[in-house]
Amino acid sequence: MKSIYIIWSLLICSISFLNGQEKGDVLIKNGTVITITNGVLENHDVYIKDGIIKNIAKDISAPKNVKIIDAKGKFVMAGIVDAHSHIGITTVNEATAPNTAQVWVGDAINPLDVSLYRALAGGVTVSHAMHGSANAIGGECETIKHRYGEIDPEMMRMKDAPRTIKFALGENPMRVHGEGSDIVPATRMGVEQVMRNSFAEAKKYKKAWSDFNSGKTKKPPMYDNRMETMVDILEGEIIIHCHSYRADEILMLMNVCKDYGVNKLVFQHVNEGFKVAPELAAWGAGASVFSDWWAYKFEVYYSTAYNAAILTKNGVLTSINSDSQELIRHLYHEAAKSQKYGDLTDEEALKLITINPAKQLGIDDRVGSIEKGKEGDIVIFNNHPLSIYAIPEYTIVDGVVRFDINEDPTDMRVDIDPEGSIPTYMHTETEDHDRCMQGVSESHNHQH
Repeated sequence: MKSIYIIWSLLICSISFLNGQEKGDVLIKNGTVITITNGVLENHDVYIKDGIIKNIAKDISAPKNVKIIDAKGKFVMAGIVDAHSHIGITTVNEATAPNTAQVWVGDAINPLDVSLYRALAGGVTVSHAMHGSANAIGGECETIKHRYGEIDPEMMRMKDAPRTIKFALGENPMRVHGEGSDIVPATRMGVEQVMRNSFAEAKKYKKAWSDFNSGKTKKPPMYDNRMETMVDILEGEIIIHCHSYRADEILMLMNVCKDYGVNKLVFQHVNEGFKVAPELAAWGAGASVFSDWWAYKFEVYYSTAYNAAILTKNGVLTSINSDSQELIRHLYHEAAKSQKYGDLTDEEALKLITINPAKQLGIDDRVGSIEKGKEGDIVIFNNHPLSIYAIPEYTIVDGVVRFDINEDPTDMRVDIDPEGSIPTYMHTETEDHDRCMQGVSESHNHQH
């Protein structure tokens, strides 16, 4: 048994070594560089040293022993950021109470989830691993870097990224708690009251500690991790990311947050966001949307593929997300749909999957565009990323090549052997349309 343990340990160490260190050096030569924030640079090089972009120019001399990638005829873009994902985690719903702000998905990151590798194959370098939508107030989320090949969960974390938390409106918390447990919330009004009551309790909790620390009271209040998290939301230390569909509820949550002085809010899904785009812009709320998913349940029946474009044109900070371990591989195609339906420019469309989601996660000073001083997260396409023919060939995270299409192992593929014949049937999984209700029991999850 001891010898088996030693062999396993050596194998793990060798895998980690072969997949490189956390930060690396690479020189990308002769590419069409889509900077996102500073236009398109033809025949330019991008030099990444120690995981940081050091230079963007023509004819950069190759430093000694640095990996060189010839991107002549190819397109070099900032790594894609997915603001709503559930890869790298499983069983994402702590569905036992309407408010479970005390839990944190970062406690259970799985670096071996093959979906991380497949996301890299779609050019995605950062994703927002989110708690699910069973609760009006769910748990804290985790922003992760796709450093697939590392085996330490800590290596997946985007260190010092702002804290975020999942809220949810509508049918999911109503069904799980009202229908499933016969407790509040059973209605949309009940969802609002869970949030208002939680903020009110947090204010009392904060005052109780303030009174104790100032000497006004002698006995400290009982420590409550759920209330600690709620206080941090009130103090602007945590960004709310809220599952939402209907315009009336979107307006409701903006009013609740305004009443309690909360000003960091991003709506997820936002299918009826186009109805209240000016209000979202005026409030300063972000919107992370699907390109063209709707009608998969009753409250999502009213939507439009023009949603992202309407929100963008109204000045709302908008992104397109996946909420799916499959769709995450095609976010550049999802961005292209915003041109088909809404006539967005190349820059506007590509911002939906790069700098805009980075801003929504509070990490735009580090990723989301190709700029000196930013982290070396890059994807190299064979064609323009908004082309239907675009295929990511390299995906680089912190200067380390984490996906190379020329070295892509066949056993990393999604369902079938790429050398085999194509099946005549359509393979489907029993999993939901998206993963926001993953981990909830069947009795609660029968009509997602």
